Amino acid sequence: MQDSKDRKAVNADLSNGQDVKDAMSGERLAVTPTGELVTTPLAQFRMVLISFLAAGIGLVAGCIAFLLYRLIGLFTNIFFFHRFSADFTSARLNHLGPWVIVTPVIGGIIVGFMAKYGSSKIKGHGIPEAMEAVLANRSRIEPKVAILKPISAAIAIGTGGPFGAEGPIIQTGGAIGSLVGQVLHTTASERKVLLACGAAAGMSATFNTPIAGVILAIELLLFEFKSRSFIPLVVASTLATAVHVRLLGGGPMFSVAPVDFGIPRALPFYLVLGVICGLAAVGFSKLLYWVEDQFDKLPIDELWWPAIGALGLGIIGYFVPRVLGVGYDTIGDILNSNLALKLLLVVMVAKAVALVVSLGSGTSGGLLAPMFMSSAALGAAYAMVIDRVYPCAQLAAGAFALVAMGAVFGAASRATFTFIIFAFEITRDYNSVLPLMLVSVIADGMAMWLMPKSSIMTEKLARRGMRVHAEYETDVLQQVSVGEMMDRELPAISSDMSVGELAERIARRDPAVSKHEGLLILDTTGTLEGIITRSDILRAFEKDNDGKMSVLDAGTRDVVVTHPEELLHDAAAKMLRRNIGRLPVVERTQPTRVVGYLGREGIMAARLRRLDEEHVRELGWASLFSRRRPVP
Repeated sequence: MQDSKDRKAVNADLSNGQDVKDAMSGERLAVTPTGELVTTPLAQFRMVLISFLAAGIGLVAGCIAFLLYRLIGLFTNIFFFHRFSADFTSARLNHLGPWVIVTPVIGGIIVGFMAKYGSSKIKGHGIPEAMEAVLANRSRIEPKVAILKPISAAIAIGTGGPFGAEGPIIQTGGAIGSLVGQVLHTTASERKVLLACGAAAGMSATFNTPIAGVILAIELLLFEFKSRSFIPLVVASTLATAVHVRLLGGGPMFSVAPVDFGIPRALPFYLVLGVICGLAAVGFSKLLYWVEDQFDKLPIDELWWPAIGALGLGIIGYFVPRVLGVGYDTIGDILNSNLALKLLLVVMVAKAVALVVSLGSGTSGGLLAPMFMSSAALGAAYAMVIDRVYPCAQLAAGAFALVAMGAVFGAASRATFTFIIFAFEITRDYNSVLPLMLVSVIADGMAMWLMPKSSIMTEKLARRGMRVHAEYETDVLQQVSVGEMMDRELPAISSDMSVGELAERIARRDPAVSKHEGLLILDTTGTLEGIITRSDILRAFEKDNDGKMSVLDAGTRDVVVTHPEELLHDAAAKMLRRNIGRLPVVERTQPTRVVGYLGREGIMAARLRRLDEEHVRELGWASLFSRRRPVP
């Protein structure tokens, strides 16, 4: 309702010749007497301002990522080693014995109370919540989320939760960006850019992966690739990474020894791995949401669900300590081929089960690190099994672990490009790029085939009635000019005609005037005088029952026009802002000389042409040798 009011206000201001801000682009607009929308010089400075804000957000997000890293270390030391220290220590090294089962339950109870009485937005792994803010809330995130999300995640992970810190810091960074956009006077699009800058900065600062952080924001939050967003994103991500380098060091996230990726001899085995990774991505996604559904059926208050999930985690962690906590050390061991096959299989299954049970219960934590561990174990185990069955293959377990690590999560999240780059950035081994690309796209294809409508990121949103368009494509209206789609047969009438005469011709279904809703009013020299619609005719008869009023007096003299070289996108924007359905097409050098007519049909025809290009198969050279014709 408010959006409708805002749009009406914009239209009114445009009609009065006032400057307004475009809610879609954030640019300041003015309107000329002919309906042209003009950007003022102030619009050129908006991107500079947003870039400066993005720089500040990047620095803040980098510091928050460091603080969260230390906070996780603090809670891990308190709960597992009973000492007050912020050094990052692996929870698997604890000596609690059976008490390790109880420790995660304590964190689950605390997070349950925080979600119940603080904010339900802290539940989950963070990225779907950031996507929901963009899609449904005009990029507005509550301030308390920026505080409660990192604290709840630190408690959950510090008490043994099998999560990563990246999801919470992505949501927290996004919340910081959103809050900056809410404090200042910004458009919804500018807030979206600031939110994405915070999210990209959070991921970059967590993993020291600036390029992947930028691409992740584009693929999962912005749903666009434009300079107005790309420049601030790069600024925020770069500065956040600089903070990481200053505080945590500049090396890769995981130190991996040189490994032979076996290109090209190992390509057939990578092909099979791609299929396996795609199936693993789909299976994990379905299992996670199935577990969530089972918790929804529990006859107890959801406040206690995280504690129940944590109890299951504690039992698993008692037998397999490597599933406790973030597990960066275990991921490093897998990438460096330090684990035997049996342990790899145990870690692969136990980490996946612990993650879906814990996260499905509604606690707070990230998906990336645990899925990386489980999928890396999958890739390494696959290579070891192949080597045992076919010793001549000589596959490197570390190479297949790295490739699977990027492919599974990329396919599950439908952010394949992001995690091709991500897996490369966290190891800095350029030789990994080729197998990463091949396995990742095969896995993505499998996931698209088996889960065509959603992903692990969007399934939660789909259940709430929101659909996320995951494809990036050029708008056909920004590629086709008005001149290509305009009707050159003008629906014109003389300016000296009366409303009664026009109504009579329409009643007789005169083809020259009856097939158009609006008619151009021209004088004897063919100069454009105005435009009249059927609504104008009805209003004229209400004032003058005899119909003697001239069409020029009944119609509109202040005509909004377009030009042959103008893009359909700009012409359609004029129609939307002025709430009209047709535009006369005039020469730019001779504003009163009409050369065409653009109605809704012309715009829809451009869309239809794009559909034809997508779906109508044309005759190829092969038709010369066959009598069969292509099926449309």
